[in-house]
Amino acid sequence: MSGAEPPPADAEVPAFWRSLGLPGLADVHVHFLPPRLLRRVWAYFDAAGPLVGTEWPIRYRWSDAERVAHLRRLGVRAFSALAYAHRPGMAAELNRWTLDFAATTPGCLPSATFFPEPAAERYVADALDAGARVFKVHVQVGGFAPTDPALDRVWGTLADAGVPVVTHVGHAPVGTPHTGPEPFAALLARHPTLSAVVAHLGAPDYRAFLDLAESHPRVRLDTTMAFTPFFDRFVPFPAAERPRLRALGLAGKVLLGSDFPNIPYPYADQLTGLARLDLGDDWLRAVCWQNAADLFDLDG
Repeated sequence: MSGAEPPPADAEVPAFWRSLGLPGLADVHVHFLPPRLLRRVWAYFDAAGPLVGTEWPIRYRWSDAERVAHLRRLGVRAFSALAYAHRPGMAAELNRWTLDFAATTPGCLPSATFFPEPAAERYVADALDAGARVFKVHVQVGGFAPTDPALDRVWGTLADAGVPVVTHVGHAPVGTPHTGPEPFAALLARHPTLSAVVAHLGAPDYRAFLDLAESHPRVRLDTTMAFTPFFDRFVPFPAAERPRLRALGLAGKVLLGSDFPNIPYPYADQLTGLARLDLGDDWLRAVCWQNAADLFDLDG
């Protein structure tokens, strides 16, 4: 069904998207962090910390400038700068950094985060006023329930604003008491119009998160790490669910995500995994560009 050749290496990525007739790629799951915090994150991965659970050598351990330049070489025309707070008192400063980064980095979507704390409603409103177009929350790392009462008004504000939130709410790579489809479904019961992008397709509970994307008009999924040899060793996507994944992608509900730079393999592996699903070039065009272009008005 697919005529696009899987790119064997990063150098062949532009040929991949050009063969689909695309203007480039849109990646909704990219991380840029303040240097000190990024060093700590990389050290945690190096140590295979409890929330990582396996050897995880960072592939792109480069400066911000080098990583931005590589995204441009790949043809990633739009990308996020996802930061996430893991304790109180850090989200507002993270938002200042990521919003400043986007302001000086063409193609970067203004990104922000939040944490359950009394100040969250105020600094989320400030981030929206400053132009934030995507938020990130990491329930696993943050160790909080998505239904924490301190966030109820924040979720409502974001639902009303229609600004998407990339949510790490699945159990992979290591589950916690607040991850999985049930806590996220409880959040959606309170805020059914929330615009959410579920990271990693909700791995390993793919079926349950496909259900939520089908039943909630503003719930989407990102492909981050799914279908790569590294991820498939632990949480392979069930082949029987590929037709549903195809239908959701063609309906605008599956978006390209990579986790760049915090991946232990080449960026090209993500695209190769998608191409080898054999879901068709229309599906690849939707997932690799058009669905994000529609969500963030990139074509406009």
